[in-house]
Amino acid sequence: MAQEKMLRFVTVAREMPEKRPPDLRSQDFHEIYREYAADKAAEQAARCSQCGVPYCQSHCPLHNNIPDWLRLTAQGRLQEAYELSQATNTFPEICGRICPQDRLCEGNCVIEQSGHGTVTIGAVEKYLTDTAWENGWVKPIKPAQERTESVGIIGAGPGGLAAADVLRRAGVQVTVYDSYDRAGGLMTYGIPGFKLEKPIVMQRVEQLETAGVQFVMNCTVGRDLTFDAIRGRHDAVLIATGVYKARDLPVPGVGAKGIVPALEFLTASNRKSFGDDVPAYDDGTLNAAGKRVVVIGGGDTAMDCVRTAIREGAVSVKCLYRRDKANMPGSQRETQNAEEEGVDFVWLAAPKGFTGGESVEGVMVQKMRLGAPDATGRQSPEVIEGADYIEPADLAIMALGFEPEDLPTLWDQPGLEVTRWGTIKAGFATHATNLPGVYAVGDIVRGASLVVWAIRDGREAAASMLAYISQEQIVAAE
Repeated sequence: MAQEKMLRFVTVAREMPEKRPPDLRSQDFHEIYREYAADKAAEQAARCSQCGVPYCQSHCPLHNNIPDWLRLTAQGRLQEAYELSQATNTFPEICGRICPQDRLCEGNCVIEQSGHGTVTIGAVEKYLTDTAWENGWVKPIKPAQERTESVGIIGAGPGGLAAADVLRRAGVQVTVYDSYDRAGGLMTYGIPGFKLEKPIVMQRVEQLETAGVQFVMNCTVGRDLTFDAIRGRHDAVLIATGVYKARDLPVPGVGAKGIVPALEFLTASNRKSFGDDVPAYDDGTLNAAGKRVVVIGGGDTAMDCVRTAIREGAVSVKCLYRRDKANMPGSQRETQNAEEEGVDFVWLAAPKGFTGGESVEGVMVQKMRLGAPDATGRQSPEVIEGADYIEPADLAIMALGFEPEDLPTLWDQPGLEVTRWGTIKAGFATHATNLPGVYAVGDIVRGASLVVWAIRDGREAAASMLAYISQEQIVAAE
């Protein structure tokens, strides 16, 4: 009987939750997708074909048990469905909102390959966890037994918080150090509210605080507290700092006023959403209102910037990307949302420099074409000679990606091994660095990546750290 509820992809079409109209949603920072009703969530979950080999699950970094919680949702067993999704994912309500499902689970859905349209996995996951919070199914973290060992976590982003969750459930004493005044990392200050409303992040932070996780905020390691001091306080340390150093663009005029890094722009906007005092926003430096905005880049950060600029009241918003639409690294879903909201994409265009004196007045653009594939198989952009032009701009936002900071120097740890890219060298499965009892996860190891990968890393590292401190305890007892 239960199976009869499934396999409905032949008769039921794929249907995402309703999107608010572009002219309305572009006026505020609320999430653009409405919530599924219970019947609609069950109907869409019932489209799952219950594959013998579920590619959705194997292409999920967390290997979430997607077919089973879809089946439970279709049967109306929502609390069980939530508990199953929570078993492998520390923050399912966040992944449901911001994971690029079109590149991961949904992009590998078997019925999508057969032309029936993918199961709306992300939307169902979001619905499940929001329903769980509303109904009190998200239980407080209460360790069965307290342990004396402690772990210090540097960085309150998704990797650090995921590790804190696993360690605290095991009874370990956990302290999280972060340079910001609020926990969450880029989930709090980098991702705009129209993709991830901030109370969603804060409720998980509050859950960890209530569980006894200690947060030391406004603490920059290497300046306010040394790395050696943190190691001395704890039995093991996790580095989960992320990568925040903006990539440079070495072109003429780059230092002019009005040329700003993407993260500074997004952080200012997110701080305003919290009601913070943000002088650089109020004086117009990091505010797109009334300006011709040009965003340079084609990833998810660039999409966040263009859509934020629209909401701030920009006169025009253009996105320059040196390849074509098919080769954009960002989510196609996000690109479509941006186009609907009035963003103008200028494909095959790269910045050559900036015009204006003290303040930027325009971007010098080189037109490109796609040539032979590079080492990754993507076609390399080539300059079309004589096709340069100037794109007027009052605000140019650089969304060219992020690089790791030089942690061995900043933290006075010359022995900490890094890769040739400057990321920390850590074991693929254990996440252990070359320093005893020191682990590293997320973007500081991978380079700029996805929240879901950071969550996976944090959970795996927590398991490794538990094994390490338990072994230390055995040795001490002997």
